[in-house]
Amino acid sequence: MVFVFIKFRCGFMRVKFYATFRELIGRKEIEVHGVKTVRELIDYLAEHYSPEIKKELLESPRVGPNKPVDGMILVNGHNVLHLKGLDTELSEDDEVHVFPPAGGG
Repeated sequence: MVFVFIKFRCGFMRVKFYATFRELIGRKEIEVHGVKTVRELIDYLAEHYSPEIKKELLESPRVGPNKPVDGMILVNGHNVLHLKGLDTELSEDDEVHVFPPAGGG
């Protein structure tokens, strides 16, 4: 009799933060379970970590119909602006990168 053990990852989405968002969250990476869209993820982060992240991403004067997020959110390497914006669907095996707005000129 032969036994085969397969290790499965327990279905947690990995969310990575950069620059000032690392300071707001207090970590560079977290695992999240149970959120279905980018909007739900932002609400989750505001509720469990820091309400400031939601303010910076969604309540900036630079946010509008063609730019739903001030900063950049990538889902599996794809910018949500080129997907469904805040309504971009998420799954448990996704990797999300959250970048704060960049300044310069």
